[in-house]
Amino acid sequence: MKVIKNIQNIAKKVLANEADAIHKVAGFIDEGFERCIKEIFNAKGRVVVTGIGKSAIVANKIVATLNSTGTPSLFMHAADAIHGDLGMIQSDDIVICISKSGNTPEIKVLVPLLKRTGSRLIALVSNVDSYLAKQSDYVINATIEEEACSNNLAPTTSTTVHQALGDAIAVCLLELRDFTSEDFARFHPGGSLGKQLYLKVSDIYINNENPRVKESDSIRDVIVEISSKRLGCTAVIDGENKLLGIITDGDLRRGMEKGILDGKAKDIMSPGPKTVLEDDFAVRALNIMQQNNISQVIVVNTSDHVKGFVHLHDLLREGLV
Repeated sequence: MKVIKNIQNIAKKVLANEADAIHKVAGFIDEGFERCIKEIFNAKGRVVVTGIGKSAIVANKIVATLNSTGTPSLFMHAADAIHGDLGMIQSDDIVICISKSGNTPEIKVLVPLLKRTGSRLIALVSNVDSYLAKQSDYVINATIEEEACSNNLAPTTSTTVHQALGDAIAVCLLELRDFTSEDFARFHPGGSLGKQLYLKVSDIYINNENPRVKESDSIRDVIVEISSKRLGCTAVIDGENKLLGIITDGDLRRGMEKGILDGKAKDIMSPGPKTVLEDDFAVRALNIMQQNNISQVIVVNTSDHVKGFVHLHDLLREGLV
């Protein structure tokens, strides 16, 4: 009869193994690691990351992270390197070679070729006594006790640790470069993430109607303005277009329930409405709407003059929600 195993316990054991390994490898971060990061930071060339097998997959991810955080990088598969791809490496580049054992036949062939390019070589390796470690200019210690695999064979914990160290390298370089959210947006212009970092309120409100009434306008004028502009509300302004309040469909209904039909806009308006500046990021408008459970905010300039409206539907269309 086939034994039924406890899947939950297996999963928890894997995660505990990998979390523990990352915690332990943090203890290997020392002055040598710091010198290595400074070498990369001061390099005139690019960072070339290479590996074989699962290490090549990790290398690809590290390259993507480095490029997106301001460190120009290239991926080079270790097997392809000996068939012509070594030509991509320049003497000013720095090469990071990823390997668990550091002793595979491919690594022993590749390392002498890498050293001939004149580039500095960094070993990100789980065996600090390996051939790769001894031949490198810098060693990043990724030692683990065992893989999460029950047979201690499948690359699991080792690849997790290698990837985590790659993230540590990228974030250290990011901090040294004073890489800002605006810099990040330049490299991530697509999708909701990019739009959060570059889409401005001014990009949106100009496409909307701009309902406005004066505080002395009649309730009838308010109804006509809200109905014609189709935003479900209107700003209330003074004679110089300065914001005084807002009137929504709800304010109108409540005013009618109280019998205020012959009054003025100022009688039913809500003072102190939520606003954003036209130069604010659109994501700020979204945050205000979510925090206050409202569907629109008024756009003003620094003098509190009304410029227009941003509606929740606008942000939905832009993919911010």
